[in-house]
Amino acid sequence: MRARDNPFSTDRVLKIRYRPRGWTWEQLLDRLARLDYRAAIVGPEGHGKTTLMEDLEPHLRAKGFNVKHLRLTRERPTFDRAWLRDFFAATGPNDVLLFDGAEQLTRLAWWRFRQAARKAGGLIITSHRAGMLPTLVECTTDADLLGGIVRDLVPVGTDNTADLFARHRGNVREALRELYDRYAEAPRD
Repeated sequence: MRARDNPFSTDRVLKIRYRPRGWTWEQLLDRLARLDYRAAIVGPEGHGKTTLMEDLEPHLRAKGFNVKHLRLTRERPTFDRAWLRDFFAATGPNDVLLFDGAEQLTRLAWWRFRQAARKAGGLIITSHRAGMLPTLVECTTDADLLGGIVRDLVPVGTDNTADLFARHRGNVREALRELYDRYAEAPRD
C-alpha cells in the first residue's frame, strides 16, 4: 500500500482533533481564566496533550491573546539561553505561552523559566506529571476513544481496538502507528 493511501497516514491522523471528555470548551476556558491563564495539561505520552494544546490556540486568539509556542523533547531537553532571553524580552501581557514538554526542564531551569514567564499574559504547559502548575486537564484515554478514532479513519473492517489499546498501555499515538504499519504491510490487491 502506498503511504498516501494508508488510512493511518500522518496527514489523516492529524485531522483527528482532541475529543473533550466531561467538559465543554466554554467550561475549559472559564476554568483557565480562573487560573489566570497559568495551568498544565497533564498525562502520559500519547494521551492527547499536544493535540489539546493545539486546539486551545484558536480559542485563546479569539480572546485577544497572541500565542507563542515553545517545545522541548527528550532529544532536545533544553533551550539555548540566548534564544530564551530574546524570547522573553519580546514577551508581554498580551502573550500566552504554550509550552509543550515542560517536564524536560530541571527544577532550577523550571524555576527560572517561570520567573521569566511572569510578564506573559499566560503560561500553559504540557507535562507528564502534575504539580508544575495547577492542572487544567488530565488527559486520559480508553479503548472506546481509540475505537472511535479508528472508526473515523476506517469506517469498516476495524480491528479489536481493546487489545490494541491494552498492548500500548493507553498510548493512542503508538496504537495508531501500529495500525499504520499493519496497513502498510498488508498484501496489495
